[in-house]
Amino acid sequence: MKGTSLVYSSHNRSRLIHDHFIVERALRGEDNKRIVFLPMSETPQNGNEMERQEFAWGNFRWYLSQFERFGLEYMPFYWTSGLRAEDVEALWHQMRTAEVLILGGGHSVTGLHRYKDLGARFSGEPGKFGRILHERKARGLLTVGFSAGADQLCEHIFRATYDSHTDTKGFGLVRNTMITLHHDPSRNGDIHNCAVRFRNERVFGLPNDSGLNVDWGILPSGNIWQVYEFVVDRTWDIPNEQFHIRTRHGGLIEHFDPEGRHWAFDAGDHLVRIQSQDGRFDEGWIVARGSVLNYWSRQSSRYSSIGEILASH
Repeated sequence: MKGTSLVYSSHNRSRLIHDHFIVERALRGEDNKRIVFLPMSETPQNGNEMERQEFAWGNFRWYLSQFERFGLEYMPFYWTSGLRAEDVEALWHQMRTAEVLILGGGHSVTGLHRYKDLGARFSGEPGKFGRILHERKARGLLTVGFSAGADQLCEHIFRATYDSHTDTKGFGLVRNTMITLHHDPSRNGDIHNCAVRFRNERVFGLPNDSGLNVDWGILPSGNIWQVYEFVVDRTWDIPNEQFHIRTRHGGLIEHFDPEGRHWAFDAGDHLVRIQSQDGRFDEGWIVARGSVLNYWSRQSSRYSSIGEILASH
C-alpha cells in the first residue's frame, strides 16, 4: 500500500520501517530522491538550541548515508529563534518538494507550537505548515512522523486526554486518529479511556518498533475512506537492545474501539473506515489473518477485500 502518512515508534533505525517504508519510497521518487528531516520538536539543552536537534539528526544521518550510492539525498532543517524570512521560505520549498518529509521526535507541544508559529510569524497564516502537509498528501508524497512527529500528524496529540488548556490540535494528516508512542500493554488503560472519551477517533498504542501506514480520500459517492496498514517491525536484532524492542517480545499494536473493546493488530493487518461527510454513516472493517470482519460486530463481512469495500461505498 502506497500511504501518504507513516507514523511510527522505534528504538533505533529498524530495517523494515526505515528501509522499506522510508528510504525505498524516496528512491522511487520521480522528481527527486530527497528526504528532509525536521528535528524542530527538540528542546534546548544547556541553553543551546542546536544540541538536541543535531543529535536527533545524527541518529538518522548514519542510517541514511548507507543509501547515498543509490542516489538518496538527505538533509535536516533546524529551528532557531533567529530564523529569517528567507530561511522560512527555503523551508516551505523543501517541504513542498521533498519526496519524503520526516517530522522528528522530541516534545510534541514544543514542535507543534514552532510549526504553527512559523506560518503565523512569517506568512500571517498559523495553519500554513499544516496546509503544506495536506498539499503533499494530495500530490501523493509521503510525510513521516517519528515519535513526537507521529503524535503531531494525528488529529490531536495524545496530551489532549489530560490537558484542556494547551493547543493539542494536530495536523490531521492521519485523520480522526490518536496514538501513544513507545507503548506497553501496562498503559492500555490510557488508550481505552481515550477511545471511549474521543469516540470519533481511532486510538492505537504503538510499541517499539511499529507504525501505521495510512492513506485517505474522497470516494465518488462523497464518502471519506481511510485505510490503515499496520507495520510491526522485528528486525532490530542487537542483543543488548532487545529490552527496548517490544515487538520482538510479542508486542502488537494495541487498539480499543469506542465501546471499549480490545483488538491487537499484527504486521500486514489493515483497518478500513468509511464515513459520510456529515458523520452520520461511520462503518469499518478489520482485515486480518485472511478474514474481513465488521469493525463494530466483529462478525464475518460479506466483503472479501479492501478494494471491494471501497467500490461498494
